Amino acid sequence: MSCPVLGKAFFIESGKEWIKNMKSQLENIKALAEQELSACTDLKVLETLRVKYLGKKGELTAILKQMGKLSAEERPVMGQHANEVRQYIENEISSKAAELSAREQEEKIKAESIDITLPGKKQQIGSLHPLTQVMNEVTEIFMGMGYDVVEGPEIETEYYNFTALNIPENHPARDTQDTFYSAENFVLRTATSTVQIRTMENRKPPIRIISPGRVYRSDAIDATHSPLFHQIEGLVIDKGVTMSDLKGTLETLMKKLYGEDCKIRLRPHYFPFTEPSAEVDIMCFNCGGKGCPMCKNEGWIEILGAGMVHPKVLEICGIDSNEYGGFAFGIGLERIVMRRYGIKDIRLLIENDLRFLSQF
Repeated sequence: MSCPVLGKAFFIESGKEWIKNMKSQLENIKALAEQELSACTDLKVLETLRVKYLGKKGELTAILKQMGKLSAEERPVMGQHANEVRQYIENEISSKAAELSAREQEEKIKAESIDITLPGKKQQIGSLHPLTQVMNEVTEIFMGMGYDVVEGPEIETEYYNFTALNIPENHPARDTQDTFYSAENFVLRTATSTVQIRTMENRKPPIRIISPGRVYRSDAIDATHSPLFHQIEGLVIDKGVTMSDLKGTLETLMKKLYGEDCKIRLRPHYFPFTEPSAEVDIMCFNCGGKGCPMCKNEGWIEILGAGMVHPKVLEICGIDSNEYGGFAFGIGLERIVMRRYGIKDIRLLIENDLRFLSQF
């Protein structure tokens, strides 16, 4: 409530009339302050009221500034009355502040209280994705055989993805219906073989590496295909490396993954970057090679591709093919995981359904 504007007639009133009006204004301020403080329920509002009545531009201050109009005898009397009103408002504000603070603290305690009689909530502990679990297992197996783990970019040039791997210009893999092109001469890598090329360019033999990672192909997603999947490719370059070294390495891997009774076979195949090349099968662990729906009654399940590194690939990378040779292989991680756990739909591995993942 603002102090009323005093007109000229007021200033010429007698001293007694002046004091009477000031007292009336002080009593009005006191009554209004009491009313507003009584209704106040918030500390921020309380601070606003304090400034309104006691601040430098407040109601009470405006009255006190008029005391210069009083005589020397009248000022002490009016000053005492004004101080009583000020002290009353200050006391009311302090009392209300203590009340509101206590109430706020009580509400906070109630809101943050813990009922120790309630049963505890079981904490959900996550686990590694089955792809990650098997990836780590395969990596540890090869590291135990002395292999280094090397990674490379997922966006590659056509040179590293195709040309350096002896894949000709007219090969179907270069077509946009099979490969994702991100820009001219750049692709999303279709295999981690690109890492092998980069390694052979920057290291001198002997070389023994694996290159795990994501790869991309323009496949429509279904139960056995996905445009994004994972590969683990291996490369060995040294003197005197033979096909029997390749077979022994893969047998060791499969026995570690599927048990000591696991058997593999190599079938002749063609890859531009290896010569000779082979598809590698494992004996069906469901029927033991007799034939069943899982292996399509063949007794064997295709698991990966491999072969001896093509001499032309070695020469492109600056390695003398007359002195050095080697082998390479590429494993589809999803294929291994699906075979191991009997998963029939690759989409389960990428949908992040906790009902499925919690089994692992």
